[in-house]
Amino acid sequence: MDVQVLDGGRDVTGGYKVDVSRGERVGRVSSEWFNRPDDERFLSLDDLFASVKARAERSRTRTVESAAIRVEASRDNPERLALVLPGTDAPVAPTHWSFGQLASLVGAPAAYLRQLPAPLAGINLQYGLTNHRAEQIKTLETEDGRTELRAVTGPDYGRIYDHELVSAVRRIAGNGTGDTRWKVPGVLDWSTGIYNPQVDITRDTTTLYASDRDVFLFLVDDLNPIEAGRLPDGAPDLYFRGFYCWNSEVGAKTLGIASFYLRAVCQNRNLWGVEDFQEITIRHSKYAASRFAHEAAPALTRFAESSPAPFIEGIRAAREKVVARSDEDRHDFLRKHGFSRAESARIVETVLAEEGHPPESVFDFVQGITAVARSKPQQDARLAMEGKAKVLLDRVA
Repeated sequence: MDVQVLDGGRDVTGGYKVDVSRGERVGRVSSEWFNRPDDERFLSLDDLFASVKARAERSRTRTVESAAIRVEASRDNPERLALVLPGTDAPVAPTHWSFGQLASLVGAPAAYLRQLPAPLAGINLQYGLTNHRAEQIKTLETEDGRTELRAVTGPDYGRIYDHELVSAVRRIAGNGTGDTRWKVPGVLDWSTGIYNPQVDITRDTTTLYASDRDVFLFLVDDLNPIEAGRLPDGAPDLYFRGFYCWNSEVGAKTLGIASFYLRAVCQNRNLWGVEDFQEITIRHSKYAASRFAHEAAPALTRFAESSPAPFIEGIRAAREKVVARSDEDRHDFLRKHGFSRAESARIVETVLAEEGHPPESVFDFVQGITAVARSKPQQDARLAMEGKAKVLLDRVA
């Protein structure tokens, strides 16, 4: 593995001085962090893997005729509803998620059915199953004291189990706690601008999550900073490599992997100063497992083992590529690349305020564009502007 590791910028506390005013801010990890209860937070990849692997070992899938499913509802308990699947007399209890999937599959309004007493909901659901045109469904059932129906999908659903993704991450990241270069991230101190990679992994700081519906993992290589140019004050502009990935074996979301370079992670798990963000997703279609084995898992390994040289060279080329030397050049350049007159003025003013000089290089313009994008309240507008900045960098590289 050829990674350029530098001690430049190392603070006496063991952290690194970083400039998070540059690059993009990505809030996906922060959103996960805010919404995960304690029982969905794990302190190591070993613990996370053991949990989702054990769940898979207690599970089974089968394809059944929808018309042959019998809905049972208790008159004594208006909230109890169960399903009896073909080939067995033992009822299975649908989870909140699988009930919604089943209702959607047969064209029934799940929100309305949930408000009805179980006998009435059962009558409506039974009618939908009996008249279901798709005829076949694929189930995922898990035995945990009682049999739960965790997922209901079409017969061609290509399931990638959560433990398969976690296993792929373990191959490059070990336990995710520092036994390899990949680990749960540290924390940025906003008062000093120092990013400290050495933070105890607790349920409040961890970025390893799993629920009954999905898994989400975020790891960084933050003990090995990469220098890609200099800041206006001459200090090194430091980056770290990072990636996050996600999956749902019950059909709640696609499988995906995002890789990037970033400058810091704050206490709320926002990613700051992100550059070179790349993402791949795989839908759980018929050949999803094969695509995961031949595309997603190898892509993760390639990123983990790759040299940062192309990224550093791309930043260097963007810094050296001068595209404007006058105000007229600057506005013409931005208008040519799809920015309005008002946006162009804001970008130029932002670079002048943050860098101490008007934008001249492609890198200057990219920093100004991403800074203005961060102020956009609407996500679509922000992503559109950040996308234009990425196009500029890609053209130089």
